[in-house]
Amino acid sequence: MASQAETDRQTLYLVFGGELVSTRKAEFRDLSALDVVGIFPDFAAAERAWRAKAQETVDSAATRYFIVHLHEFLDPDGDGFLF
Repeated sequence: MASQAETDRQTLYLVFGGELVSTRKAEFRDLSALDVVGIFPDFAAAERAWRAKAQETVDSAATRYFIVHLHEFLDPDGDGFLF
């Protein structure tokens, strides 16, 4: 069973995307043209934003959007300490 501290852990999700060099890997054609949609407090909100952007760009096969779990990068051990 998760402790109260684990269930109250703050989460952050980044949604961003852009045109890829190839649909086979996540390498962007132009880093200066990346579309940073935003940072969201929960996965559900991030997923809604991701779906909306994916739908907007459905006609561009090379354009992809991603959800990044920022909280995993900020606190990879989950111990509450950043450094």
